[in-house]
Amino acid sequence: MTLDLDHFRKELEGELERLRTARQSVNHEASVTEETGDLSTGAGELADSATETYMRELDEGLEENAGHLIAEVEAALNRVEDGTYGTCVVCGKSIGVERLDAVPWATLCIDDKRAQERG
Repeated sequence: MTLDLDHFRKELEGELERLRTARQSVNHEASVTEETGDLSTGAGELADSATETYMRELDEGLEENAGHLIAEVEAALNRVEDGTYGTCVVCGKSIGVERLDAVPWATLCIDDKRAQERG
């Protein structure tokens, strides 16, 4: 069975747009938080300060994860263009359509992914 590359290209492009939008949203929220700054850091507001620190760290983690996913999706789009999309980078076999439907940027077939997860 051949892959519908146009279908997966559209899926990947949509995911890329969604991730970029989410990343911009996180960046915007972080900059608003920085601009409003010390509104709740007065005496006795230690809990609020801790919450702000936690939220800032969470935003940084979300931004980092979005960056990694953006890179993976862009790499998948490159594989669509160079003709290697849907081929496992470990064994060279086809990655199942069901797996690509679930994770369009997948680089491993299900067997190699399971082996990777087992360590």
